[in-house]
Amino acid sequence: MAKKRFGFRAVKLLFVKLVLCLFLLSVVWVLLYRWVAPPATLHMLQRRAEAGLASKEDPQLRYRFVTLEEMSEQLPLAVVASEDQRFLIHIGFDVDAILDAFQRNRKGGNIRGGSTISQQVAKNVFLWHGRSYFRKAVEAYFTMLIEVLWGKERIIEVYLNIAEMGDGVFGVEAASQKYFKKPAKDVGRQEAALLAAVLPNPIRYSAQNPSAYIRKRRGRIARAMGALGGTVYVKAILPEKDEK
Repeated sequence: MAKKRFGFRAVKLLFVKLVLCLFLLSVVWVLLYRWVAPPATLHMLQRRAEAGLASKEDPQLRYRFVTLEEMSEQLPLAVVASEDQRFLIHIGFDVDAILDAFQRNRKGGNIRGGSTISQQVAKNVFLWHGRSYFRKAVEAYFTMLIEVLWGKERIIEVYLNIAEMGDGVFGVEAASQKYFKKPAKDVGRQEAALLAAVLPNPIRYSAQNPSAYIRKRRGRIARAMGALGGTVYVKAILPEKDEK
């Protein structure tokens, strides 16, 4: 019996040490990306592998990380207006949006998500894509970590850089250069709204050759940007620019 108790305690101690190590590693990983641009995400690598298997002529990914100072203020406004209008006030989760999505999904039709921008960053930067309860639990954990350790400014900055905005096109800088032939800092309201319009499915929808549906969605997003008060609405999460 003594040996059994000793063995149980040893296993329990090993489990506690393992959990503690994983916790510390996750904190270090999140803190590292608070200051360092993610070189790639699991989703990017997956998309690169899929392109290679499909034998595409140009399977390379387009991705260049830029700071908020190097972006037009219309870009964060557009994704907030389109994806998560309560981004500035929630703590990572929008309970109302989750419940609304649950009710709509119960009625059938197109599946809608209730994920916030914070949850999407946690999923796309730190995790694999999937629908298991375990993955959702880990996503919630990383969502809380980035809300505490990064803050809203860094979350929106990373989101605008790692979101897929076309087949193999990640982030606003790569998208702006490809679709508008100019840097992200020069993007206007309609262009920002167009990039946000394809976010739900950047493989199916195109910002380069927008369908009637995407043009209509762009108009709705542009109107929502105005209804929020324009770029003043996101000033709190934007860095102060030096006066020249």
